[in-house]
Amino acid sequence: MPAVPVVLVPFALVALLATSACGIRATTVPVDVGAAPSRVSCDTQEQPSGVQGFRATVELVCGSQLVGVERVVPMPEKKPVRDPLAMVAQALLEALERTPTSDERDAGFTSEVPAGLSAGTPRAGDPAGTVRLSRKPEDLPPVALSQIVCTLAGSEALKADPGPVILGGPDEDPPRAWECTEAVRSRPESVPTLGELVRPTPTPS
Repeated sequence: MPAVPVVLVPFALVALLATSACGIRATTVPVDVGAAPSRVSCDTQEQPSGVQGFRATVELVCGSQLVGVERVVPMPEKKPVRDPLAMVAQALLEALERTPTSDERDAGFTSEVPAGLSAGTPRAGDPAGTVRLSRKPEDLPPVALSQIVCTLAGSEALKADPGPVILGGPDEDPPRAWECTEAVRSRPESVPTLGELVRPTPTPS
């Protein structure tokens, strides 16, 4: 079954999705991770759902690689800030933190993103689009970091272009940029621990 093109809705239009009732759909990527009993399909059947939110592709782990699962992501349960981008990032983080459904688990999907991770607003001088996490990105498990980077990189609600994802931690350290490359998708454990340092945006005098 070919992958269905994902149409992401900008945050400003999220409110218009109140009647949305889409299901879950994953990219079909059969992955041989061993002998026949351990072969997984990395594919789930589309199921009806009453979830209200915005459409996004959430990157889960299947067969030791990242595979995008198309979902309707509900708005975040945690709303510490009213910044639109931070709220979208928080919704995506919560989607990654949730235990995959039984259908997804049967298809071989897992998620390494730890529970309790949250997104905050950029600091003064951070480049536009920076997402500040409640933990330093380099302290996260590599596979979890890869899931976050590739999920955020594919979100048009967060990014207007397919460039790198700029992440920072809760401290004063400057943010760093990570890219979702084919190498990262095929070997998520090999994501660079430290992304490229991003220079602060000059403050107008």
